[in-house]
Amino acid sequence: MSCLNFNFSSTSYTFSLPLTQSQIPNPKFPEFRGYSFRNRHTKGCRFMVAHASSCELPLLPFDISQVLIPSESKTLHLYEARYLALLEESLFQKKNLFVHFVLDPVIICNPSAGSSFAARYGCLVIIEKVDRLDVGALVSIRGIGRVKIIEFVQADPHLKGIVIPVQDKISECVSEIRSKVLELKEALYSLNSLEIKLKVPKEELLQTCIVNSLMWAEKEPSVDCDEAFVPSLAERISFAALQPVSGSTQSELLELQKEKLRAMDVMETPERIDDALRLVRKSISIVAAKLAIQSLEVNFLQYPNFERIQDSKS
Repeated sequence: MSCLNFNFSSTSYTFSLPLTQSQIPNPKFPEFRGYSFRNRHTKGCRFMVAHASSCELPLLPFDISQVLIPSESKTLHLYEARYLALLEESLFQKKNLFVHFVLDPVIICNPSAGSSFAARYGCLVIIEKVDRLDVGALVSIRGIGRVKIIEFVQADPHLKGIVIPVQDKISECVSEIRSKVLELKEALYSLNSLEIKLKVPKEELLQTCIVNSLMWAEKEPSVDCDEAFVPSLAERISFAALQPVSGSTQSELLELQKEKLRAMDVMETPERIDDALRLVRKSISIVAAKLAIQSLEVNFLQYPNFERIQDSKS
């Protein structure tokens, strides 16, 4: 047996567990048995804000490569009993809500203390669609807003905890933010107009991830929870820009992953919008270059003997 240590800055939670875990794309989650999850240090928790709303919700942990950001959609295949129990509770007791969060490995000095993880990058999600299968269910979810887990209250049959909302600091530069949001939206629509011209595999969606997230972000989310958990329009759009582009290479997806992690840590909306603009402009250049190559390939296939004819004339 080894120990899993959930670190929340000055607060830590330690449990004993076997090392069995689900494999990605399903959530990674060890089996917890027979331990109290009440936090004895809540009063000293630096992010427990007196006026903040709190909510008790099911928690679904993932590997750090699977971080979910606000406005992003994802489809999960849930089939293990504990995850199906989480699904049923979310649907029938928690108004289609649960929390997606990351188990981030932490380097510790004492190897004999066992494995250690930090619970980070919490995101409140809403279940948009459920397709029941012979084995489990396909569950479509949408990220709503960032949350921080302040207390674990249940381990079996699935994790459950108390969370509080995390939003960007309120900025006094309203006109500046409005201008930046418009600039970002224009860049996103420009990227989308190029992206839909790319030849992509048949399984790619007709609607790009960027437009899907942007359309959701522009509407006031229909979520049955305290409004403190719903980010502002500008914050939602700043996250909507951080979606994969059709035909992205592995290196491009890895770069996007780093940007998503940074965006989850940023607490200033203008800063995140500037980062998003930089990323979108780079994506526009990359997609434009891919389209140019695609055009050359099409021309070569249509006129394969053109170059030979030109050579013979010369």
